[in-house]
Amino acid sequence: MNKKPYRPGPKRPSNATRPRGRNRKMSGKNEQDTNLINDEIRASEVRLVGDNVEQGIYPIEEALKIAEGQELDLILIAPQAEPPVCRVMDYQKFKFQQRKHAKEQKAKSTKLVVKEIRFGPQTDEHDYNFKLKHAIGFLKEGAKVKSYVFFKGRSILFKEQGEVLLLRFANDLEEYGKLDQMPVLEGKRMTIMLSPKKPGKKKEAKDAPEGGTAVQQDDNTPVEE
Repeated sequence: MNKKPYRPGPKRPSNATRPRGRNRKMSGKNEQDTNLINDEIRASEVRLVGDNVEQGIYPIEEALKIAEGQELDLILIAPQAEPPVCRVMDYQKFKFQQRKHAKEQKAKSTKLVVKEIRFGPQTDEHDYNFKLKHAIGFLKEGAKVKSYVFFKGRSILFKEQGEVLLLRFANDLEEYGKLDQMPVLEGKRMTIMLSPKKPGKKKEAKDAPEGGTAVQQDDNTPVEE
């Protein structure tokens, strides 16, 4: 097989500017990181911000020297600004703060879950315990529990009995949730709302203090109000 003759291409001019390399320490930067740092920054001048520098606009070479003099990194935080904005700080600390902020934002945006549990004004003991077990599970999962007694027809005459039932329910869930509101009658519903307690902050049930009020259950067992 005949080989094609080698024809060398044009030589690079000796005075051509070489692209910056990655000679500066990357402080553990990996390919997934999106912020440019140190010698990766291509702008001719940048605006420095932060507590450890005199804020202002600097040529990129001077900004790099400032960061190097403090044994820190020059981090590009606003590439679209004119000129681009950089911060002088340790890159690992910068990434830690970013992860912490993202975690806080995610926690704030977490959708609130509310589970509803319905009672009748004359709920029997078996049904009560069944729904109590479900409520404990919901609160452990971090959901709120909205419990209500529905009064149908003439059963509204038993609204006091429904209130006692809801207060008993809140008392039995004291270890897992806190009562956000006392029973409120709205139309044919009497409602309470319970929020889950944070782990490690459970309280033991206590007897009613001396002089305190107590509500009587259907079986005449006192329950702290």
